[in-house]
Amino acid sequence: MGKVLKLKKFFYSALTFTFLFNLNLQANSTEKEVKVYSGRHYNTDRSVYKKFAEETGIRVRLIEAAGISLIERLKREGSNSQADLILLVDAARITNAANADLLQKIDSVSLENDVPVGLKDPGKEWYALTRRVRVIVANPKVVDVNKIKDYKDLADPTLKGKVCLRNRKSPYNQSLVANQIVNNGDLNTQKWLNGMISNVSKPFFPGDISLVRAVSKKKCGVGIVNHYYVARMLAGVNGRRDSLYAKKISVITPYPAHVNISAGGVAKYATNKSEAIKLLEFLASPEGSKGLAAPTFEHPLKEVNQNNFVKNFGEFTPDKVTVEQLGKYNAQAIKMMKEAGWN
Repeated sequence: MGKVLKLKKFFYSALTFTFLFNLNLQANSTEKEVKVYSGRHYNTDRSVYKKFAEETGIRVRLIEAAGISLIERLKREGSNSQADLILLVDAARITNAANADLLQKIDSVSLENDVPVGLKDPGKEWYALTRRVRVIVANPKVVDVNKIKDYKDLADPTLKGKVCLRNRKSPYNQSLVANQIVNNGDLNTQKWLNGMISNVSKPFFPGDISLVRAVSKKKCGVGIVNHYYVARMLAGVNGRRDSLYAKKISVITPYPAHVNISAGGVAKYATNKSEAIKLLEFLASPEGSKGLAAPTFEHPLKEVNQNNFVKNFGEFTPDKVTVEQLGKYNAQAIKMMKEAGWN
């Protein structure tokens, strides 16, 4: 069966790029479709959508934008929204979407079987698709990497002036703090935050990659990032220079480690609900999850990414904090970050 792949690109706001992705089938095929609002920004995701369309005859129409922009768009559109399936990165964003009544309950045996406990909504409104580990990066020429084993170690007074952090707006950092609240309680988390922020030497960074570069260049000695950013740099995705930078740093995976996700849920006003569920089931299946995660250096739901760059980081053991808990304590985490001076 012949296929024609069309991609149109346009602005939907001054700061947000939106993409429309159509896999058009021959006229004698079904006209079923699913419209996806996605906060994931990986061209490689499109090959997964293409395979789904080939196997099911359901075409995928894709709009990509920043997660917070998608949530605001859904709120504005209300019952007039064209979205069928919502894909977001970070625990807080998917749980916030559910709390804002933007998603609907899904009854799916395959989703319940394919998505592990702790990585799905008890109310069945969203399911994880990929996993991200929040790791520590350190320059062995600036700090003693043997003395850094856990997130709490970044509050050690011996690291005064040697810590770099991404800014407070980063949902990944917000979820990390929420994770610490669940694991260690309010008082210990605030003490940790105060100590770590007092060790920060540079202005807070806008992204994980710029932070890795700073650690590599000895502008600071240690920081916290998502594992796949380092892997992408090592693989040369961002160019040879970034690859050289990444080779100068050590990756430390705490035991147990904080794990975040990308996830999906069916939009409240989906007009193609059954098609949306089928696509979500496909994305969360072992084949679909691996298809999303492998080229982006994320981890699939039930195994470790087999890419050599990721494997070299070593095994990781997720802690027992659930995604639901990360969302529940997000607001408290932001409040405590502000109080500690995390800008």
